[in-house]
Amino acid sequence: MSGTIALALAVAGCGGGTGTGSDTGSDTGKVTSITALDYYSDEAEHSQWGEILSACGKTAGVKVEQTSVPPASLMPKILQQASSRTLPDLLMMDNPDLQQIAQTGALTPLDPYGIDSSGFAEGILSAGTYKGKVYGLAPDVSTVALFYNKDMLAEAGVAVPRSWNELKAATAELTRPGRYGMAVDANATFEGSWQFLPFLWSNGGDEKQLDTPQAAQALQLWVDLVKSGSMSKSVLNWTQADVHDQFAAGKTAMMINGPWRIPALNKDKNLHWGVAPIPVPRAGQTPITPLGGEVWTVPRSSSKARQEKAAQVLACLNNSSSMLTLAKQHFTVPSRSTVASQYAEQVPSMAAFVKSVEAARSRTSELGARWPKAATGIYTAIQSALTGEQTPEEALRHAQRIATGD
Repeated sequence: MSGTIALALAVAGCGGGTGTGSDTGSDTGKVTSITALDYYSDEAEHSQWGEILSACGKTAGVKVEQTSVPPASLMPKILQQASSRTLPDLLMMDNPDLQQIAQTGALTPLDPYGIDSSGFAEGILSAGTYKGKVYGLAPDVSTVALFYNKDMLAEAGVAVPRSWNELKAATAELTRPGRYGMAVDANATFEGSWQFLPFLWSNGGDEKQLDTPQAAQALQLWVDLVKSGSMSKSVLNWTQADVHDQFAAGKTAMMINGPWRIPALNKDKNLHWGVAPIPVPRAGQTPITPLGGEVWTVPRSSSKARQEKAAQVLACLNNSSSMLTLAKQHFTVPSRSTVASQYAEQVPSMAAFVKSVEAARSRTSELGARWPKAATGIYTAIQSALTGEQTPEEALRHAQRIATGD
């Protein structure tokens, strides 16, 4: 389906998403424009989101004035605007950041607007929830999975690994001079923590208590892969983009990465790749992966009418047609389960991601606004263990102290 046709369908389904709040008053019709802030500063992304925001604005009877800032600038801008009470009418943010902003009282719960949040996967709804109330909804989400080079696996006679033991055996078989069996992003940022979470969570580990045997076993797996030479020690410095480049250049047979890499992979017609769920400790288990993606929110303001219009646009962004449009444009997963299933049939390369999202978790589901401290502890532990400075157990004890602020 072309983007133009899909967008037309999205707009057609945008009406009637929100109720009319009892306190909007008679000034609702006076609102002719609303402001929106996001971090889609890439030209193509900004344009695509601008189109759908404009289309949804039309159904709400308003013009949406979109401002995009670079991702690293968004949270400082939000915090500054929250302090000066100059937040936009419609606000997007990375889902782990919602807790921090919601606890300040700067956002309005979405329930009073009558927005339909049914059919969302549990983890996705959790990502937009603070203290039992939904403050943000994500039209589409992402997670990570295992990309593999079909030709390399076939040449080595290796099956796609499903368990940790199979993963260790497969990476060893696939490693050659100038090529590693697998690559991950293990750098000292939240990206490194994000990539480690599937291994931590799938083994029963938990960010509430990082110094457990389950967490140590997960970290030991990464240590073993580096020590054996199946993974480059350079993973300590690689970003997810670097990991992609290694895979695309044939320098690693497998990688952990997200679906946002698919458009670039599709451009190389000589690269034959596949996607599978991330291997789990024991075959047959369901991998638990972290949810990526952005939630849209309605900040609190002095104008109930503006809030109402912003909520109508938010409802439009989160209807099924809009979800499908956005997912196809960005290689993401629609947040409503029925739409996601339909999407997986239409875009087979996304099937593994759709499956993984069903059991995926929000990074803030356990710790809320305290998640960043735990994430810092996790990537610090990864660095210490993979460099050999500390054992996984020692590194995770230190991580727990970071997470609790001790």
